[in-house]
Order: sequence, then structure tokens, then C-alpha cells
Amino acid sequence: MALTEINVVGREAAGGDRRLNLRQARIGVLLNTSSGSCDLEAEADLHGILESAGLRAEHRWCGGGADVEAALAEARTHSLDVLVVLGGDGTIRAAAETCEPGGTLLMPLPGGTMNVLPKALYGGRSWREALQATLADPAIQPVHGGVAGGRRFYIAGIFGGPTKLAEAREAVREHDLAGAVEKGVAALRESLSADSMSYRFADRAGVAEAVAVLCPLISRRLDDDERVLEAAAIRIEGTVAALRLALNAAFRDWREDPTVEHAKTRLIELSSNQPIPAMLDGETFTLEGNVRVEFAPNAFEALRPQGEIEAAED
Repeated sequence: MALTEINVVGREAAGGDRRLNLRQARIGVLLNTSSGSCDLEAEADLHGILESAGLRAEHRWCGGGADVEAALAEARTHSLDVLVVLGGDGTIRAAAETCEPGGTLLMPLPGGTMNVLPKALYGGRSWREALQATLADPAIQPVHGGVAGGRRFYIAGIFGGPTKLAEAREAVREHDLAGAVEKGVAALRESLSADSMSYRFADRAGVAEAVAVLCPLISRRLDDDERVLEAAAIRIEGTVAALRLALNAAFRDWREDPTVEHAKTRLIELSSNQPIPAMLDGETFTLEGNVRVEFAPNAFEALRPQGEIEAAED
């Protein structure tokens, strides 16, 4: 596909018949040198890949985490067509918040540890591979998200409960069963020592140790034209249940576990007599004891390879 022909993915975006010639686009590049993948060669390599595609960044920002907020504020003043960001989850989430739908297109390259949003858009590619693949076969991807306590997320939010279950899942994937057991028990102890949350979404209500909220970009249960979130309440009733949930997360769809209740919804209400710990797109926060999680349609638009979109649709 030529660089002058960019596909727009999604019914609403396609109806706008938006087209962009990248060779005439105003491109900005932001590198967070504090992220793990942004080494001394990263800046030169990134601009080299752009130049090999016949492109040039008009505006460049390269600095540590403390410089990101000022760089994004300045980027907004330049009315960029495309903003390429190499950084961790926090940098990328902050950049996504500055990109309005119909405005600057975001290309969030994986430069951190979890790389939640880049993995959803580019799979397991390195940032160099993701950039090359996108420039070779670009498409515009509208991204729907959610907002919790005034903070946006675009992939997933996890509220309360045993965050170490994720570590148990990874241990199982690496065939470290002993480690999975140890981390699963630690997760159980952590969850039982904390206050449970009350939840309400769709026609469901109850008490749970954790509530997970998935956005349309990664949910397997949401169709492309559904403008809702997937919510799942997780109840852990003992050591066996905790370990079973960890194993299901590794080998099967964790939503099928009997301790999980899920639904499609635009609003999730959470309440607790204690602050609620949350992880939003890989970043941790502490929210007030009463939290509304709401669907945020057309949060921003990303550039990704057309082939990655076709693979996700199969």
C-alpha cells in the first residue's frame, strides 16, 4: 500500500472518508530516554526509519520522564498530523490523552516494560519493527476507551484485588509451576487482607475482590461496532479458587472460571470503605472509595499496520 493511501478502520471513521498523505504530513517525534528501550541509538534509528520511508519529523523532543509533560504541551501547539512516541506505558497514556479524534494520529511505540497499548496495536513487534510495518502498510484505527476517576485508559483497568495473579499467570506460561503456586497463594493472602468492593454493572451487583474492565481494542467478546466495555467481577473463595483462576488465565479464557461474573456495559460503579487500588493500562493508581468507570467513545486515533487489523478480525 502506498503511503498516500491510508485506510480508516471502523464504520464511523470510514464514513468520514478521511485520507492523509504522510509525505505531506506534519510529523512530531517524542522519545522518553527514561524508558528501557530508548538507548543511545534509538533516536538515530527512529529518524533513519522515517527517512528511509521518505518522511521527516518537523518537531523532535528527546528527554527524560520529567520532560514529557512539557513536550506534549508544546506538541499540542503545532497542530501535528502524526505524533510518534517511544516510551513506557505512562508516557504513551499521557500522549493518547493529548490526541483528539479527528486530529493528531498517534503512533505509540513499545519502549517500556509492559507496553500494554503498543502490544494491542502492533502485537509482539519491537518498536523498530512496529514503525517499519506501520509505514509500509498504514491504517487509521479509532480507539475507544474508558475513564475511571477522571483518568483515561484504552486497553484495560483492574480495580482492587490480587494484582499478583498476573505474576502467577506469567509463571505458568514459563512452566514455573512452583512459582505459580507461590505467587497464587501470595495473591490470595493479599486479596483476603483487603476490603472487598461492591460493584454494579448491567443487571449485576455484588461483592468482589477485583473488577476487570476491558476496552473494545482487546476484548474478544465485543464486536467492532459495539460501543460498550466488557466488565468482569472476580470473587476468590479460597486457595483452590485462586490457583484455578491463575491457571485459567494462562491456558484458557479466564472469564469462563466460575468465580468470574461478566457483562457488556457502558457504566461500572464500584464502592468500598477504603481507597481502591487500580491499574490502568499498566500504571498503578489509588482511587477514592467510590468510583464510576464509564465508556469513552472515540478517545483517539492510532496508526497501525493494516495487516494487524485484518489478523485481529479473523
